Amino acid sequence: MVLFGATGDLTHRLVIPALYNLSRTNALPESFTLIGVARGNMTTEDWRNDLYGSLKKFIGAANAEFDPDNIDAGAWRRLAEKMIYVRGDLTEPALYERLRGALDQAERDNKTQGNAIFYLAIAAQQFCTVVEQLCKAKLVEQPLEANGHAKFWRRVVIEKPFGHDLDSARKLNARLRNILHEDQIFRIDHFLGKDTVQSIMAFRFGNGLFEPIWNRDRIDHVQITAAETVGVETRGKFYEATGALRDMLPNHLLTLLSMVAMEPPVGFDAATIRSKKAEVLAAIPEVKPFCAVRAQYGAGEVLGKPAKPYRQEENVAPDSNIETYVAMRLEVDNWRWAGVPFYLRTGKHLSRRVTEIAIRFKQAPYTPFQDTDVAALRPNWLLLRIAPDEGISLQFEIKRPGPAMDLASVKMDFRYEDWFPKEANVGYETLIYDVMIGDQTLFMRADMVEHTWRIVQPVLDAWAACSAAEMPAYPSGSAGPSEAVALLGREGRSWRPIDGPDAGQHS
Repeated sequence: MVLFGATGDLTHRLVIPALYNLSRTNALPESFTLIGVARGNMTTEDWRNDLYGSLKKFIGAANAEFDPDNIDAGAWRRLAEKMIYVRGDLTEPALYERLRGALDQAERDNKTQGNAIFYLAIAAQQFCTVVEQLCKAKLVEQPLEANGHAKFWRRVVIEKPFGHDLDSARKLNARLRNILHEDQIFRIDHFLGKDTVQSIMAFRFGNGLFEPIWNRDRIDHVQITAAETVGVETRGKFYEATGALRDMLPNHLLTLLSMVAMEPPVGFDAATIRSKKAEVLAAIPEVKPFCAVRAQYGAGEVLGKPAKPYRQEENVAPDSNIETYVAMRLEVDNWRWAGVPFYLRTGKHLSRRVTEIAIRFKQAPYTPFQDTDVAALRPNWLLLRIAPDEGISLQFEIKRPGPAMDLASVKMDFRYEDWFPKEANVGYETLIYDVMIGDQTLFMRADMVEHTWRIVQPVLDAWAACSAAEMPAYPSGSAGPSEAVALLGREGRSWRPIDGPDAGQHS
């Protein structure tokens, strides 16, 4: 693995802890070699020591139960002893000649057989520069044997964002595919490394109980929520160029939607599953601006601590027109989902951290209970909890004990930690392993990327024309703006609460 951006935040915070966890569980091949590429003036030993120091910090931060002073020395040694550091400027051809030498050394010393992953943990504007330089140096070529099979493989991992809008996504895809085959490109999204996300398809298609009711006849609507308690922290410069919609909708939330709404695949191979997801995205019309809400967090209190407004954050313009909250309504125009609204929302500095998919089933008829003490029938909810308390729960009605016919809402609850041993995990382990074995199931295809941008492009265009004075605000530590409540309210629906004692569990 050639890791561009070897001294950057992403490398320290996620990539190295993930590789360490793979080493700890013996999932790294014996021949694995890590080549770091960055501009910093350091030796390989300096780089190793720097990574070891940050490993304790970040692997502990990602796993509260993990003792950061209890690093597995053997697992770290297996990884560290096969590290090589290469210094250079990403725009200079000389760097890629030095990189060729490091790849040759890895092959001689560790028998890598020519296989290589180029991981671009760098700024998005440098993606094409690096890929084009790799091409000029002939480092991404896959020469063929006489039988037509490649002698070895070369793969490229690209971090989000995959473009800034529809036009830039198309141009990025065109430039990449002018050099690489689609099966060489792995567009990585850390959301998809979570166990609950990967379990969506198993839950749907491995149980005869749910698939027959997974349609417009039984489902009233679907809510997908990604709420964060953190603000922009030190990422003000990035966020000013991105915003909540670009940061979360085209990748994380629309990918979750595609997994919930896809048709049953004929197999679980990557090509089949990605085609089914792409069909869903192709069936979603462009979102009209009046079906989307944006807002920016103001002053308030988050988790008991005072929070300043977004416009006072570091590297944020005092008249910023960038949203920190977005909610939208969309539909999937196909036979299964016709008329079923999907509501998506995400925001920063909200009252509680929660990522979940909430499926509300249509209400049972009240008629059988009209002459009883039942005052109302509450809806049935199926919750797929992705973070922080991974699991699945089903809410339904039962009779309350006593002589009168009265109903109570209860739930059946499955939590991963109750059934399976908890492993230290930062969310990248499965994804990096899949790149190694060439499984693209959890990675976006070019047409999928372009569909996600097509869906939200009218909203981006409309918001770009709005002034900062038109930006709604919500207090930090709240559930979001009143405009988001009205988005559902005009159809007689309401968001599931994300704050309060029953948040994420009952409605």
